[in-house]
Amino acid sequence: MLSNSLIELDREHWIHPVASYRGHEKAGVRVLRSAKGATITDASGKQLIDGFAGLWCVNAGYGHESIVEAAANQMRELAYATGYFGLGSEPAIRLAAELAERSPGDLNRVYFTLGGSDAVDSTIRFIRYYQQARGKPQKDQFISIEQGYHGSSTVGAGLTALPAFHAGFGVPYDWQHKIPSHYTYRNPAGSAPDAVIAASLAALKAKVEAVGGADRVAAFYCEPIQGSGGVLVPPSGWVKAMRELCRELDILFVADEVITGFGRTGPLFACEDEDIVPDLMTVAKGLTSGYVPMGAVLMSQKVYDVIADGSGAAAVGHGYTYSAHPVSAAVGLEVLRLYENGLLDNGRKAGARLMAGLESLGDHPLVGEVRGRGMLAAVELVTDKAKKTPLPAAAVPAQRVFDRAWNNGLVIRAFGNGVLGYAPPLCCTDAEIDAIVERTRATLDETLADPDVSAAMA
Repeated sequence: MLSNSLIELDREHWIHPVASYRGHEKAGVRVLRSAKGATITDASGKQLIDGFAGLWCVNAGYGHESIVEAAANQMRELAYATGYFGLGSEPAIRLAAELAERSPGDLNRVYFTLGGSDAVDSTIRFIRYYQQARGKPQKDQFISIEQGYHGSSTVGAGLTALPAFHAGFGVPYDWQHKIPSHYTYRNPAGSAPDAVIAASLAALKAKVEAVGGADRVAAFYCEPIQGSGGVLVPPSGWVKAMRELCRELDILFVADEVITGFGRTGPLFACEDEDIVPDLMTVAKGLTSGYVPMGAVLMSQKVYDVIADGSGAAAVGHGYTYSAHPVSAAVGLEVLRLYENGLLDNGRKAGARLMAGLESLGDHPLVGEVRGRGMLAAVELVTDKAKKTPLPAAAVPAQRVFDRAWNNGLVIRAFGNGVLGYAPPLCCTDAEIDAIVERTRATLDETLADPDVSAAMA
């Protein structure tokens, strides 16, 4: 009865994110009851391996008592502290220092947000202020990448380049521009790394010229691995090449590590994989392992100094009530300790096993490509491997594949184009990684038997 009443209350009142409202009302909510490690339990008692860490965020895994204690102790001592009026709290100050110490290069300044979307919004405001302060207000054009994701706020959704986040919302704005993704599996330039890199460099140069030249372009946004676009992994050297071109053109390079940060690809930050230092970097999700809301903008000393000198004695008019919330900061400090006391190492080991296991599915008739890095991976499904034909829309792959995986005891991300996304907690055991692979194979076998899919393969 409790479960049924919750389903009805949900239908009547809760507007779910990125959902078909009428479709959700019809299907009803799946109520989650509890979780521990990499396992979640729903209201009926069904247990599932969370192969997506909530929403790419519960990197440390569920149920760490030390994180709960860190939050509870901070609530007892100081439940809230504003950063306005020159005030602050010890956890926020210490977390800023710890992040600055571990971040690449001179990313020495930290601005705290509530999550990834408002971190991206904050970068836009900071970048506009920076360009004004250095006497170049005409540098007001922003460039991002097709199939990229930079949040769903009013402004950030325009940098995002996924149709669902644009339709009906009047974005992108005329100062927001896109270049094609590196997407090596379906790149017109082919899959050879040098060709993909050359094509992307040429595309960025062409876009810069098309919007009026480098004197008009303020910033370029890039995910080290494109997450919501289908876990699209660039070839080695791609990120570094794009960063260097931005440096040459005097365009700020923003690395969006909301998904890739905090051990998701192996190191603490994915930028370390290519030894690059962005001008600004956004983080969230794994920052607190999803236990409480928090995000951050890590800003280079160069950008900070220009803004600080430009504002002089005047206040920089950007702030949030819950920026640097002491409870979130206390959680962030404890999560960081857990990462460095074994979780990062386990994540690297588990990531290698995950990639090997998913690659073993390459012989399945539906698998076109397996790609990923560390504990961030994707399997792209096709009905014709030679032609790379996607699953037919009639097969409704996003819903049917998710439902089948759920019934098999696995939570994954099933994208509408037939790509399966994986981002398990870093705490996964060998047995849990193997179960993810086994349950994926069972889900693929069931999908292969789908009449819509069978007809497309005939």
